[in-house]
Amino acid sequence: MRKGQSWFNTTSVALGFAFLYAPIVILVIYSFNDSKLVTVWGGFSTRWYVELLNDQAMLDAAWITLRLALLSATLATVLGTLAAITMVRFGRFLGRSLFSGMIYAPLVMPDVITGLSLLLLFVSIDIDRGFWTVTLAHTTLTMCFVAVVVQSRLVVFDRSLEEAALDLGCPPFKTFFVITLPLILPAVVAGWMLAFTLSLDDLVIASFTTGPGATTLPMKIFSQVKFGVTPEINAISTILITIVAIGVIAASLFNKRREVERQKAERLAMQG
Repeated sequence: MRKGQSWFNTTSVALGFAFLYAPIVILVIYSFNDSKLVTVWGGFSTRWYVELLNDQAMLDAAWITLRLALLSATLATVLGTLAAITMVRFGRFLGRSLFSGMIYAPLVMPDVITGLSLLLLFVSIDIDRGFWTVTLAHTTLTMCFVAVVVQSRLVVFDRSLEEAALDLGCPPFKTFFVITLPLILPAVVAGWMLAFTLSLDDLVIASFTTGPGATTLPMKIFSQVKFGVTPEINAISTILITIVAIGVIAASLFNKRREVERQKAERLAMQG
């Protein structure tokens, strides 16, 4: 690559990252602004984090969102992993194309269409909308992402390890939990983190499927932003950014550790 092209590529990447992350950095800085005006710096202060602790409505929305994300991500991980195993391990079966299409559809379908269709479903079967309907909606949305992540790992999985365990008399069910699941665990964890983040961030689908007493944090923030951005919103946004960043770093370190252990085990097996 010529020097001019290298400089151009580096500059383009730097400008792209600046465009993406500079607003986030500014938001974090101004969450410590002492002034009530978000565009005027009034000195360093943590007063808006203290105010946030006294805002019971915001805290209730945050607690609902956290419970919702944890539950829906866990359900989506279980269902998505089972769906990935079905698509990879069961080969050609009746209805496979329809099954795959239904798994991948939420990936490309607009959130408005998904939210509206789920709303019509809940209304037609006369289910009161609230926490559980949003949980079902988020599980439906995020399980396809988990399925794609786990499927990509299963495609390159060395099945000879499973076959060796089966030949030694290990039952299929135990083989999955002792051999298969530990080896695909990094993909499962990555899928869970992705599902958790998507649920934590969702606004459109939750707006269609929620009900009284189930206002999520994105909905609460959106309703307040319509009347103007306040430093308190900057504070809660900074907390969300911190939570997601910690989760991403933890998942990355976990996957790196698992990969090192896997490579070490393979080297020991080859030496033995």
